[in-house]
Amino acid sequence: MSVTSWLTSKVKNWQIRREMGYPYEESRPEKQIAYVFDINKCIACQTCTVACKTTWTSGKGQEIMFWNNVETKPYGGYPIKWDLNILKSLDGQSWDKEGKYNGKTVFEAAPQGEKVLGWLPEEEDYSYPNIGEDECAETVEKGAFFSGIHKAWMFYLARICNHCTYPACLAACPRKAIYKRKEDGIVLIDQSRCRGYRECVRACPYKKTFFNLVTRISEKCIGCYPLIEKGEQPRCVQTCIGKIRLQGFLSKPDSPRKDNPIDFLVYVKKVALPLYPQFGLEPNVYYVPPIHVPKEFLYQMFGPGVDNAIETYKGAKDDKELLGAFLLFGSTDKIIHSFKVERDYTLGFNDKREMIAKVPLTEPIYVRPYFDKKVGTYRHNIP
Repeated sequence: MSVTSWLTSKVKNWQIRREMGYPYEESRPEKQIAYVFDINKCIACQTCTVACKTTWTSGKGQEIMFWNNVETKPYGGYPIKWDLNILKSLDGQSWDKEGKYNGKTVFEAAPQGEKVLGWLPEEEDYSYPNIGEDECAETVEKGAFFSGIHKAWMFYLARICNHCTYPACLAACPRKAIYKRKEDGIVLIDQSRCRGYRECVRACPYKKTFFNLVTRISEKCIGCYPLIEKGEQPRCVQTCIGKIRLQGFLSKPDSPRKDNPIDFLVYVKKVALPLYPQFGLEPNVYYVPPIHVPKEFLYQMFGPGVDNAIETYKGAKDDKELLGAFLLFGSTDKIIHSFKVERDYTLGFNDKREMIAKVPLTEPIYVRPYFDKKVGTYRHNIP
């Protein structure tokens, strides 16, 4: 069997700006679940990790499963070196000036007889979820001082299943036990069909499909679909202390809606970028790149849109619509389908056009008088 015989279809991948080979025909859902994470605000408190863990993976055989995790870059990774192993295997990762990816995707680079270029971690690779935590890149020399981008840096990368448009786990499963829901794009495993071959674990370049050593079948993030079906955002989004997350639905690439906050951040402003788009899966978790990290590192992770994303993010204070979209993060547990900025507020609406969030663009400040005539006392806790 030839290397390319598995790739029976040509599908459009807007993130790499070209067609690519994939085992199945292009079939985008009616609406696609998507997330935007603002890395600049993440403090790695792991509240999202614990919320997900206690909700979904507290059973036997799930001890090593973290459907949600937060790792420290550049040295962290769960499982260990999950991204480096795939990056080293890809033949070329160059982009042209128009933002088109010139290298091979994990589907196009698959070895003979396989559908996806994959890597199966060892059990020990899952034993160190906190490896590299808070470790900086390089050291600070004696007498050095910080100004702008400096060589001692790190950032926190929150990760969940990307519910990809072209899932590698789905492509690789010989049992066709993995499917993508038409109504919302959530990728699920039919555990009654799964036989534990672990081809999905091998294939997913983000390593967000896990093998249960007790039940001997695979499991993965389910996008909190019981909450989604009630119009509520997932547990990891609701519990985020830093308010770095927003979940909604992404429109199709050829029909973005400016009043959809996810579309606005991803398609219109292009301030949120996919993680490792060169893998070819068209992932649906988008990240606002950290502004203090060397660009070369970010280009590898988020592609050629990094410069524009960072500059746009820095200018949010002077862009009321963009600022308004960011202020919706953590403003409600409900899914925001549309938004608008009206006077000094940003308003969020559900799918019935009912207002579910109202956030001031400027936080109101009230300064109490030094002497309160009403109660006849002085206050010392004023600016």
